Amino acid sequence: MTTLTTPSRGAAARDTTPARRPRRRGSPLPYLLLLPALLVIAVLLLWPLGQVVAMSFHQLGIRQLRGDREWPWVGLGNYAEILGDPFFHTVLRNTVLFAAANVVLTMILGTLVGLLLNRLGRRMSTFVGSCVMLAWATPALTGTIVWKWLFDDTSGLVTWLFNQLPDGLSQALFGRADWSGYGWFNSPLTFFSVLTLVVVWHSFPFVAVSVLAGLKSVPAELHEAARVDGAGPWRVFWSVTFPLLRPVFGILVVLSTIWDFKVFTQQYVLAGGTQDRSTFMLSIYSYSMAFSPPPKFGLGSAIAVILTVILLVVTGLYVRMVLRQEEES
Repeated sequence: MTTLTTPSRGAAARDTTPARRPRRRGSPLPYLLLLPALLVIAVLLLWPLGQVVAMSFHQLGIRQLRGDREWPWVGLGNYAEILGDPFFHTVLRNTVLFAAANVVLTMILGTLVGLLLNRLGRRMSTFVGSCVMLAWATPALTGTIVWKWLFDDTSGLVTWLFNQLPDGLSQALFGRADWSGYGWFNSPLTFFSVLTLVVVWHSFPFVAVSVLAGLKSVPAELHEAARVDGAGPWRVFWSVTFPLLRPVFGILVVLSTIWDFKVFTQQYVLAGGTQDRSTFMLSIYSYSMAFSPPPKFGLGSAIAVILTVILLVVTGLYVRMVLRQEEES
């Protein structure tokens, strides 16, 4: 006769009850690891930003910055003076239109180049991508000097090319046959056209490489299925590629907007300083107000703060849009 042995109640409980992990208190190690980066950000970003904000509430000149005199408090007087100046509204309009045009052109050109790189073979894509990135890696000052030489009114390559056009064709298209001595930077229209060319040339490689990286993460089966269904290249991009890369495009639009709003080096070099007020944008307007004699550091700081607030609003709207999309999904 065989006897069946059953496990005891305590043994069964030990077998079925999951082991509880001891609770761990929050470790300070992550915060300690972040502390050096936070200190660097505070020293290099937050402290200068706080100084600019503080200066915008005072009337400052050379003597005040030297410490010879106290800082006269004007409160919101600098902001009221700037916002009430009609020239500020002209500068703001120039900045918004310039940034909008450059963001659109940069995104279109960068996306097209990214799609092209994705269609090329590995070796050719690496070669073309490396050549494209040379424009982005070139310092803004160096690249702008080269472009200014290209548009020189006497010995520039662009002036020489326009002079090679038949006189009749050049006269019919542009209203002039001789381009020697033509000042490309004297008219606001031609100045902003050249400036747009310089900024887009320097910005589109980053967009192209970012789009290429996003395309590499899109499954090829989705594109093949869309083509089997009879979708053309535009339909495939708009219905398959763009929805999947929407977060990438959103980040690129925000970054391009920030960069194009605060363009300074290219404009300063092409204009040769701050003499031509008809081509002012917010960055160079702030610089001119702060450092042109007589210097008005308080007004210049107020313009810089206004520019920062505009960029923060643009970034905040994008973050809100992303969070809303995540909640809906």
